[in-house]
Amino acid sequence: MKLVINMLSKADSVEGQGVGSAYIEQVNLVKEELGDIFEVRINSKKKADIVHVHSVNPSFYLRFKKKNGIRVMYCHFLPETLKGSIKLPKLFFNIYCKYVMSFYKKAEYLVVVNPIFIEDLVKLGVKEDHIKYIPNYVSKSQFYPIPKEETASIRQKYNIPLDKFVVLGCGQVQTRKGVTDFVEVAKNNPDIEFVWAGGFSFKAITDGYNELKKIYENPPCSNLHFIGIIPRTEMNEIFNMADCLFMPSYNELFPMSILEAASASKPILLRDLDLYKNILWDNYLVGTNNEEFSECIRKLAVDKTYYEQSCKLSDNISNYYSKENVAKLWKDFYLSIYEKNKNN
Repeated sequence: MKLVINMLSKADSVEGQGVGSAYIEQVNLVKEELGDIFEVRINSKKKADIVHVHSVNPSFYLRFKKKNGIRVMYCHFLPETLKGSIKLPKLFFNIYCKYVMSFYKKAEYLVVVNPIFIEDLVKLGVKEDHIKYIPNYVSKSQFYPIPKEETASIRQKYNIPLDKFVVLGCGQVQTRKGVTDFVEVAKNNPDIEFVWAGGFSFKAITDGYNELKKIYENPPCSNLHFIGIIPRTEMNEIFNMADCLFMPSYNELFPMSILEAASASKPILLRDLDLYKNILWDNYLVGTNNEEFSECIRKLAVDKTYYEQSCKLSDNISNYYSKENVAKLWKDFYLSIYEKNKNN
């Protein structure tokens, strides 16, 4: 008899955010790889063996009760990572942060996508033995390299020159994503094309909305392109249209775009943040400021050997976060918590 897992989520109701992508990939992974053990239901109101919450909607908070099944929750962000993402009056922001932590503490098991946040959660009152690290994952059947000769039509679709080196940034257009730094690096490299895929998923409450909206609608240089929120089904084309991924974010957990770009075998350039070191190791390019970012991008554009070596680093990431490895982590986790709680 299969164990029933009820996945509760509305993460995919908002376009252009990584939480929705992570939810889709995790559900598909369990269905496709572990379907002989688990029966997956989506937003069911029936009792299940395990209730796995993916988003912090109030309706799920009310249903997150012991009688409905073992309570598991994904931790896609910490209260501190909301700074630079959404802008609310201080009182409402503080209330929302307390609500999020109340939700996390209600879970019997909290799954984090980056081990660096375990210590922070413990400081916020979550018991360490209730926290489990399982990384994000993307399907190689959806994200994969496309031959160079087949990407010309994709560039033409978005009015990107065919003969230029193309740098891609992606995610919500918000302060913590380092969008203004992306813009400055574009200004400093007029012979290279810069493309940002993403938009304002949370509209006017997006942090930095007024300033960023002006840049978004009127890019300050001709080599900078904002192409808006792209359906996830089309994002593999976007990664392959580009020559590298550049993410100057100031705060992240584990961006899905990194795994997606790695699966497409594209070099990855990131800001020097501690949170990447335990999940990507030395398999990415790093900079601490716009000058270093520019230097690295220019080297990728002109040094073929350096570029090929950087692609191999991304392949290391993609191979490590394989379907088999991550599926086994979920299988062992779900079975272990069921065995631990079945007699309670």
